[in-house]
Amino acid sequence: MPDLALESELGGIVAGIDEVGRGPLAGPVVAAAVILDPARLPRTLLERLDDSKKLSKRLREELAELVPATATIGFGEASVEEIDSINILQATFLAMRRAYDALGRAADHALVDGNRPPRLPCPIRCVIGGDGLSLSIAAASVVAKVRRDSLMADLARAHPGFGWERNAGYGTAEHLAALKHLGPTPHHRRSFAPVAQYMLF
Repeated sequence: MPDLALESELGGIVAGIDEVGRGPLAGPVVAAAVILDPARLPRTLLERLDDSKKLSKRLREELAELVPATATIGFGEASVEEIDSINILQATFLAMRRAYDALGRAADHALVDGNRPPRLPCPIRCVIGGDGLSLSIAAASVVAKVRRDSLMADLARAHPGFGWERNAGYGTAEHLAALKHLGPTPHHRRSFAPVAQYMLF
């Protein structure tokens, strides 16, 4: 389970940063930056926050509602157009920088999930599997996941048939079958091979 050991080791104001949505065929990549206030963390967050992929949808949503009362949160997105233009890795870094900037305050350090650092105006420590180790990164992973899932559910209402309210744009059998039958929408990533094959040039 994640804890505050890395945050305590670094000291000062520490922002945990994570992204959601590198793999989907549709929709933006969403990042969150979270600065937790250890003095105000409720027991529920201390005991139940974890890598968002390990939590049920219901628990993620419950935890995401608790985070804002005990943290400073910044969100950042990179659009489908940006993903197709600069590639998914660089778009992820862009979303992370936007999330950091959206905090509205400087951090002394950033803990970033993964092994590649974005460009930030503070020292960075990359942590592989960080959403299962750092409570700040875990919080970022949860609020980013809930935000992106909600966004994809909204897009699903405008573009029914792809199952985005269930698959969040990932390449499930349902999504791939709809892509073949209906063709790409403006929210599909044209640089991703499963989408590119259905583009009309």
